[in-house]
Amino acid sequence: MNLHHAVIADPAIAAHPTGKTEIVAPKHTNKKGKYHLPNLPLTTIFTMTFGFFGVNMAFSLQSSQLGRIFQTIGANPNKLGFFFILPPLAGMIIQPLIGKYSDRTWNRFGRRMPYLLVGAPMAAVILILLPNAGSFNFGYGSILALSFGAIATLLMDLTSNICMQPFRMIIGDMVNENQKDLAWSWQQSFSNLGGVLAALIPFLLTVLGVSNIAPRGEIPETVKWAFYIAAAILLITSACTIIQVKEYNPTDYARFHNMKLSNKNTSPSLLKLLKNAPTVFWETSLVQLFTWFAILYLWTYSTGAIAANVWKATDPSSSGYQAAGNWVGVLTCIQSIAAVIWGFLVQSRAKPTKRKFWYAFGLGAGGIAYISIFFIHNKFLLILPFCLIGITYLAMTTYPFSLLTEALHGKNEGTYLGLFNCSICIPQILASVGSFWIFPLVGNSMPAMFLVGGVSLLVGAFTVKFIHS
Repeated sequence: MNLHHAVIADPAIAAHPTGKTEIVAPKHTNKKGKYHLPNLPLTTIFTMTFGFFGVNMAFSLQSSQLGRIFQTIGANPNKLGFFFILPPLAGMIIQPLIGKYSDRTWNRFGRRMPYLLVGAPMAAVILILLPNAGSFNFGYGSILALSFGAIATLLMDLTSNICMQPFRMIIGDMVNENQKDLAWSWQQSFSNLGGVLAALIPFLLTVLGVSNIAPRGEIPETVKWAFYIAAAILLITSACTIIQVKEYNPTDYARFHNMKLSNKNTSPSLLKLLKNAPTVFWETSLVQLFTWFAILYLWTYSTGAIAANVWKATDPSSSGYQAAGNWVGVLTCIQSIAAVIWGFLVQSRAKPTKRKFWYAFGLGAGGIAYISIFFIHNKFLLILPFCLIGITYLAMTTYPFSLLTEALHGKNEGTYLGLFNCSICIPQILASVGSFWIFPLVGNSMPAMFLVGGVSLLVGAFTVKFIHS
């Protein structure tokens, strides 16, 4: 249904794009007579956030296993940054476009859900293909093997972003300010639970007897099956959200956000929207620059750093290196559990006025954790810094969006969220390109890259003070 077709005589009755009729309470107004978004039942918030469980299984496997995959098929450690440039480039292109066009989309499947309906099956296919980069006899370290892996990585991030963006946008569309921190925390908590499962699968499969080693240049079966299982769960959880979430129709959306229901389906250019972006958009993007710069080094160098520090292993085909890869999965699981606990016990209960404090606290905790990883040579002692990183990850994936969406008031929200994703992607690109210079500068030491990331996070925590909420 196009925006100019959405004219409903009775404000209490809304014809949903699917054809179903829903009763909408007409008295969601404040003292000045303006409408506001109603409080949603917790079951509704659960439904719209649970789908992130499956989406983050894909991202978690990407972050925890991608460095392992490329080194296993023969990538030069000094060139790993190249393969991590492609995913953020995909995000920079696809997310603003998904936001821009979904802002104008209302049909029988909803406003944001049609994009999830297309993205989820595509993402599942790529999840199956990626871990087979070494299974087509391209040759260890060959251009064909590395190119196949690079293209599959690009497509994986492209399709995962198509899946992720609708989940973020429906919170901005449907959740009011009183429940927004709760919804973001729940979404990220389910995301972390998905990360827990994704990270544990290779370790558990190894315990069950599945081979965790493979011929030179091939990916172990434990990693392959982790990706296959993630593909199935992504499809199931996305289907659950698509079926259960009933988005507001154009009339209700305009009323709850106090917008005029225009007959013209206008869509300002991305450049014009950037020019008119609220100040908090740019202030929060500054914090994101230092945050995501550091996070990319966690994804890129975790396995190699822990293998070198704990197992004294540098050969990706060695059992010690692959054991380190599994332990990174366990640590990622612990990180996710810590984030879930922190989210339910602290972050979801925090007042909106304290967002900046807890945002800075989370980034500071991560800075300390990164620096400590450089000095730790016992695998069990690594549990503490990864718990702190869990707090960091929850803070950096919730508070920026709460701070931004409270300044948007529902107008062009999907587009702005898509554009805001560039503040996640650009730092990753800078970190990837910068690694070609930084990595040799620190003596080709993967553990030393965590010192660089730690300093970046501490600077990010300091810059939170410049956000005007």
